[in-house]
Amino acid sequence: MDRNRYRFRCVWGLAAPPDAVYAVLERAEDYPRWWPQVREVVPLDDTTGTARFRSLLPYDLVVTVHARLRDPAARVLEVGLGGDLEGWARWTLTPDGTGTHALYEQEVEVRARLLRALAVPGRPLFRANHALMMRGGRRGLAARLRAV
Repeated sequence: MDRNRYRFRCVWGLAAPPDAVYAVLERAEDYPRWWPQVREVVPLDDTTGTARFRSLLPYDLVVTVHARLRDPAARVLEVGLGGDLEGWARWTLTPDGTGTHALYEQEVEVRARLLRALAVPGRPLFRANHALMMRGGRRGLAARLRAV
């Protein structure tokens, strides 16, 4: 097992229709407005940008994000990641009654030198840090959807 590789899978139940959720999620430049751990998103062009994340641990991750798939009909958004994390992340949205079943999947390899050096002792903390970030994102997105 490579201690620098991670697979994450989160499922969020949201009380808004899938198209409304998709409309918020496709606007990555707005994530810092509702997702506390997404500190900054800087668009570089129509399909590429940089993002800076920080959760509980006192360390910022900076990634370049490149849109790989934007499918509003299937309600799928997928990006490639480079920089401190290399890999991909994907949102898949499906109806769930009057709400949405939002599946977030991510496969990455940590490239940040410090985090690679701390891979073995830090792995449980890194996973917990990601879980806290996702909890903040779910709460922020739910609040954003209520406000729209």
